[in-house]
Amino acid sequence: MRLLQNVSYRFVRVWQRNFTVYRKTWKIGFVPPLLEPLFYLVAFGAGLGVLVGEVAYRGEGYSYVRFITPALLAVTVMQNAFFENTYASFVRMYYQKTFDAILATPLSLEDVITGEIAWGATKSVLAATLMLCVLTPFGLIAYPHALLIPLVALLGGLAFGCIGMWFTGMMPNIEVFNLPVFLFVTPMFLFSGTFFPLETLPLWAQRVALAFPLTHLVAVIRGLAFGRLDPFMLGGLVYLVAFAALFYPLALRGMRRRLVK
Repeated sequence: MRLLQNVSYRFVRVWQRNFTVYRKTWKIGFVPPLLEPLFYLVAFGAGLGVLVGEVAYRGEGYSYVRFITPALLAVTVMQNAFFENTYASFVRMYYQKTFDAILATPLSLEDVITGEIAWGATKSVLAATLMLCVLTPFGLIAYPHALLIPLVALLGGLAFGCIGMWFTGMMPNIEVFNLPVFLFVTPMFLFSGTFFPLETLPLWAQRVALAFPLTHLVAVIRGLAFGRLDPFMLGGLVYLVAFAALFYPLALRGMRRRLVK
């Protein structure tokens, strides 16, 4: 709790600093959210989608390309927040010494880390919103429910940003980030209901998948993209809030242990 007391409104200045830098390279940052969904639509819609046909999901049938479209949005949220608060934050901390410079100001260490996590969540929202705009003309997203997706992206970005920063507090060097990517991100990418319904997995695997934050993020975004508001979606939101609330103080503690000698 003492760590949380060190957080002030000044964390916005860290967010502002990262946003100012981002504005100089925003054209490069916008390319993946623009092109990635088109690549997936071509690959899965014209390729795998023809073989799979319809996918049964919660009592209704959907084309395969429409089934995976919301999952691609959720994966974009995960990747932008997680990689921003691991690799990018590590570079700012270790190589560019940006954290050292900021800590010479009245900002606390907790302000710096909170600002970094907030920026990672912001990048998730920007990428998901841009991707949503690209996917909408294809008739794969249901409105007005989909207007809530950026808000869910913000929550998901905070959850993945917190655990990403927690990993950053533990990694001795940048090469070791391959471990959480391989052992944490990749299993979620494959087994969180992204490319097939969880019901097709064995019961034990379904239970493991329910521990993944991406599983709940996919379920909520998929429900909104399909124009549904089901009770299970509330459970997914609660899980993401609890996940972020758990790893936020852990991230603060881990980064303080790493940086304060």
